[in-house]
Amino acid sequence: MALNNGVHLICYPNRLGDNIHDLHQTLNTHFRDAVSGVHLLPFYPSNADNGFSPLTHLEVDAAYGSWEDVSRLAADYDLCVDLVINHISDESREFRDFLQHGYASEFADLFIHVDELEPISHDDLAKIHIRKEKEPFREVTFADGGKGRVWCTFTEHQVDLNYARPAARELMARYMKFLTAAGVKLFRLDAFGYLTKEIGSSCFLVEPDVYRHLDWFNELALSLDAELLPEVHDHTSFQYAIARRHMHCYGFALPPLMLHAMLSNNSKHLKNWLRMCPRNMVTVLDTHDGICIPDVEGVLPDTEIAALVENLNERSADPILRRSALNPHSVGAIYQLTCTFYDAMMRNDDAYICARAIQFFCPGIPQVYYVGLLAGVNDDALSDLTGEARDINRHYYGLDEVDEAMRQPVVQRQLELMRFRNNYPAFEGHFELNSSGDDSVCLAWRHGNYYARLFVDLNYKTARISYLNESNLKEVHWQC
Repeated sequence: MALNNGVHLICYPNRLGDNIHDLHQTLNTHFRDAVSGVHLLPFYPSNADNGFSPLTHLEVDAAYGSWEDVSRLAADYDLCVDLVINHISDESREFRDFLQHGYASEFADLFIHVDELEPISHDDLAKIHIRKEKEPFREVTFADGGKGRVWCTFTEHQVDLNYARPAARELMARYMKFLTAAGVKLFRLDAFGYLTKEIGSSCFLVEPDVYRHLDWFNELALSLDAELLPEVHDHTSFQYAIARRHMHCYGFALPPLMLHAMLSNNSKHLKNWLRMCPRNMVTVLDTHDGICIPDVEGVLPDTEIAALVENLNERSADPILRRSALNPHSVGAIYQLTCTFYDAMMRNDDAYICARAIQFFCPGIPQVYYVGLLAGVNDDALSDLTGEARDINRHYYGLDEVDEAMRQPVVQRQLELMRFRNNYPAFEGHFELNSSGDDSVCLAWRHGNYYARLFVDLNYKTARISYLNESNLKEVHWQC
């Protein structure tokens, strides 16, 4: 069954209330007609990285609820979950058995045995794409005192899986079959680009191997009546490659393009991208990660990227930087900027509404992060407490705090836009980019007799929607 193309929410299981039950209650109370789907961030038992170090995908962390809670949520909203395909927790049953029995373990083939790879030279190490301040290898000690090394792209708790052997695919197939039975309709493939371990390469998005993996996952998902959303931050051409393989791709270029348009009052680069972007993408302005820069390289000129980064740095936590496996302490260009989108827009309600209106009129399925849903501001206290820069945009909302946030006029204006996006028939049809000056944006949707048009004036930060009334097809004008 195809996904509803209305607005979807991105949320942790414990950030709108304490658990999945609270989240479901909050959605039904406040957002039932404004949200059609939910990307429920990892709710599995995990020991690191805010849930992205799962011990298994077959259990719900008891702190978040039960499979009954997940299934009830899936009955009311199209459910997207993360399939963490690159790695598994070092506290998982499989890895603990590997430590106990070494290479004789029935799960040994799940993991990459670094010492069995071809020799890794100085030059090879320099090419490897990493995500932490050390080389991506971890030494392990087995129960008999022997030692070995495994691959850990992210934290030491997240042990990479070995897709050169069948065991990893067999494990993922088991997970996917179980999760679709619980009501999952969309799998976000977390960190899929790191599956391709080939010494002498970057070990990231190695072509064509990466597409062979994606094709396998997609074939299985389709057989289970589910769809895929592979997650990757890199040059936008990779999103086009994913889209052509009949999977949803992310419109990760949109957040920096939107910020550039709003802060510079110039829509030229945003509209250039809208002319050619995939029509089956999932759009975001904010997520649980930062605002990624690699996705807009080659779309926004380097000088404009530099100016945008300088502008946003004044309102964000420490940026996340690219690193080299050869010298992990050397840093390259900025990878992510950590900031709520509302703060990135300088807490300007009109500018924020203009940005959301444009997102909701873009091609594809729009997703709204829970902090952005409530026009949340930077949580410096949480970021300082955890030492994780991205936690500046991961606030914990109690139920009373949700009620309070709902009273903000900007939140009510955004919800009105979401209801329109979810319910007006034109969005079942075709997207149109209309001609406009560089200081404005004009987007439209058409389906049969129904038509909706958005005009945004970037100088004055005004958004105006014109549409044909459903009952009599008379034109209606609405200042958002």
